[in-house]
Amino acid sequence: MAYAARYDGLPARRPLMKRITDGAAPYLYSAPALILIVTVMLVPLALGVSYAFRDIQLLNPFSGAFIGLDHFRALSEDQAFYRALRNTLWWTGASVFLQFLLGLTLALLLDKPFYGRGLAQALVFLPWAVPSFLAGLNWSWLFNPVVGPLPHWFFALGIMSEPSNILSDPQLAMWGPIIANVWWGIPFFAITLLAALQAIPRDLYEAASIDGAGPAQRFLSITLPFLAPTIAITILLRTVWISNFADLIIVMTNGGPADRTQIVASYIFTQAFKRLDFGYASAIALVLLALLLAYSMLIVILRQWLLSKD
Repeated sequence: MAYAARYDGLPARRPLMKRITDGAAPYLYSAPALILIVTVMLVPLALGVSYAFRDIQLLNPFSGAFIGLDHFRALSEDQAFYRALRNTLWWTGASVFLQFLLGLTLALLLDKPFYGRGLAQALVFLPWAVPSFLAGLNWSWLFNPVVGPLPHWFFALGIMSEPSNILSDPQLAMWGPIIANVWWGIPFFAITLLAALQAIPRDLYEAASIDGAGPAQRFLSITLPFLAPTIAITILLRTVWISNFADLIIVMTNGGPADRTQIVASYIFTQAFKRLDFGYASAIALVLLALLLAYSMLIVILRQWLLSKD
């Protein structure tokens, strides 16, 4: 035995230092990860939140004073911010919907056995491996009528009256980054939903077929309920990611023309790295953070409510 028994037959108590070290052992093992998280995530977050209440302008050597809610008062009257917020809703909603719809279709096709399915799955994942900056640059060239084929194809199909660059058209410019974003983000939905599809027991489909259920009935009664948790978490993640995703916008349109493609994330970039007003940019980022947290909580509450109904 590690500790000798006391004379009255009861086990001896462990030394105080031994009890302290044993109790602190889990915290000591996790300390490096906790320190890394605090250093890399929490400290910059706290610093960014503090910037929202201070006047931080890199070109003004006298800035840095605490100004309270002045940034938020200015933001409440900023029409460019409200336009960017509306554009963010359109950009995020269209991108997530098309990515999910096409990703689910692709996952259902890849779930069927056919020759070369492994190669097809690898090719489907290829757009996700392309850096977003490079993807935006390539799609900018594709939409350019001088070097790209897309305007000429659209003209030949009767979609456009002439082969022009839609990125310079205020009415159509947002569709350029949306199309690029859909192409770039489809693999996330396709691979994730395909993994969930392959986890569904095949005997359920066989039993449903024996009972006379058609393809649509099998999809609605078996596939969709099994995919529901994966669909919920993927849509939640993609919505948050796309709302914060300004790479394609900045590379392809830089928010133009006339701010028609300016979203909140790109507006933050403009304020911080072009106008060098980090205080105002932090205030916008804090508002975006609050909106995304509210959306995430709403999705989680709705999912819990649906599970309780089941």
